[in-house]
Amino acid sequence: MLAGVDEVGRGPLAGPVVTAAVILSADDPYLGKYRDSKKVAAKKRLKLYHHIRQHAVAYSVSMATIDEIDQLNILHATMLSMRRSVEGLAVTPAKVLVDGNRIPDLSVSAESIIGGDDTVQQIAAASIVAKVVRDRMMAMFDIQFPGYQFGKHKGYGTQIHMDALRKLGPCPIHRKSFAPVAKLLRR
Repeated sequence: MLAGVDEVGRGPLAGPVVTAAVILSADDPYLGKYRDSKKVAAKKRLKLYHHIRQHAVAYSVSMATIDEIDQLNILHATMLSMRRSVEGLAVTPAKVLVDGNRIPDLSVSAESIIGGDDTVQQIAAASIVAKVVRDRMMAMFDIQFPGYQFGKHKGYGTQIHMDALRKLGPCPIHRKSFAPVAKLLRR
């Protein structure tokens, strides 16, 4: 009963950071096929997401809000969200494998694995779940806050996003503690 944990959205200038924890079934026919969500085409990623939701022993998705990111900083907000994801699992894992070099404060045994989203199936599955959920959130924010094109860049600091940010100013989902946004707020 290994749980994999990963995050999506640490680097963007807007939106929450989303984390997922996944415990895969030992007889999952997709074992060996999960990869880092950034390396999976959107259509296939969605198919895998639905498969994980239907066939995983347990999965949980959490987030840290924009306010939590601004108050705590992105690292601590990410660790908080990861802890929430693990605590939200319907089954307590024997061990938690976390992508990266940091481990959130957990009540179960945990290990960090740099590049784990490429090498550990449970972490790769968590990466896929977190990315699909966050991408959907950003698509909804695109409708709620037209002009920023969140559906295209997902809140990352692309040229399109930076141009919109300069033209429109920050909106409620922008991370005020991130330098490009903070600079515009000081004007």
